Amino acid sequence: MKKINALAVIGTRPEAIKMAPVVRALRATGRFDVHVLFTGQHRGLLDQAAADFGLVADADLDLMRPDQGLASLTARLLEGIDAVLATRSFDVVIGQGDTTTVLASAMSAFYRRIPFAHVEAGLRTESIDSPFPEEANRRLAGALATIHFAPTRGALANLLAEGVPADRIVVTGNTGIDALLDASGRAPELPFAVDAVDRLVLVTLHRRESLGAPLRGVLGAIREAIAGVPRARVIWPVHPNPHVRQAAAEMLAGVPGVELVEPQAYLPFVSLMKRADVIVTDSGGVQEEAPTFGAPILVVRESTERPEGVDAGLAELVGTDPERIARRLGTLLTTSVRRTRTVNPYGDGRASIRIADSLVKLLGTRPAMNPTVPVVIPNPVLKVA
Repeated sequence: MKKINALAVIGTRPEAIKMAPVVRALRATGRFDVHVLFTGQHRGLLDQAAADFGLVADADLDLMRPDQGLASLTARLLEGIDAVLATRSFDVVIGQGDTTTVLASAMSAFYRRIPFAHVEAGLRTESIDSPFPEEANRRLAGALATIHFAPTRGALANLLAEGVPADRIVVTGNTGIDALLDASGRAPELPFAVDAVDRLVLVTLHRRESLGAPLRGVLGAIREAIAGVPRARVIWPVHPNPHVRQAAAEMLAGVPGVELVEPQAYLPFVSLMKRADVIVTDSGGVQEEAPTFGAPILVVRESTERPEGVDAGLAELVGTDPERIARRLGTLLTTSVRRTRTVNPYGDGRASIRIADSLVKLLGTRPAMNPTVPVVIPNPVLKVA
């Protein structure tokens, strides 16, 4: 039986984490010849995550440039991905999420009339520039996608409201939870001494729309909140973006109780999420992963495309107003906080298997450019022991 020729395109750390279980599941079927393309949109962080999951590239564009602009990055991605597509006859291109790599993958596949499968499809906010540029990226990629793998029922509803036919959508759960469950059992001891800490705050901040005054306001609020809590400690693995690093150095370097550390490989970062008493983040992936471990989550964004955690009471959307952040973080640092033992609303660890099974049905038995998905799978949840 002829194998289905698939190209999995990966550009950043989150894509590597969330695509690794998909690549593994596709190969496990025995029906796919999977080629992995790294674009190198993020270099060091991508390589870290790939190593954690044994993900090896068949081709690597190595496109990252210092302080790269979106227009030049997109142009280089289109040319690079198209050159790889020209090397063989691919039956499907698979991309995950909302990065510039995903947008360029969808466009490149469309130009060559190859089906594009969008993993983590249908996430939406109310504003096309929030988050920037991710909201535009996923909407545009979705407009070009042949099949949409929606992580939740909410994402399904978004796609249906935009006119995507129901038979082009499969609700799978989020593949990030597949990766998290795999990694959780392998997570090492923390590389930081935190035994004497009453409250450990894990911070992750990097969104483009928050750079400048909003980010400095958030950091000022964190500094204010911990000032009166001597046994609190903040650990922030600082994103390599030079604008984020400059703000971190100006606002938090040398502040008692704050430790600015290098970006952590995925497995140690999972250990940090397990140990954290409070998580302050603007990361989409952390919003999905952290509910598994039960610590309260403050989402420092004005809107979120992942409302399920907020609706379940597992996360709070606090925006970037310094006064509000300082007040809410201060409350969590000075009152008794109980970890939530509930279900993770984003997945049950079997999303990648559902994706692989669906693609076998689509591409193994039907014309590739006219897919029909027979079943929309109910939204799965993850039970937390």
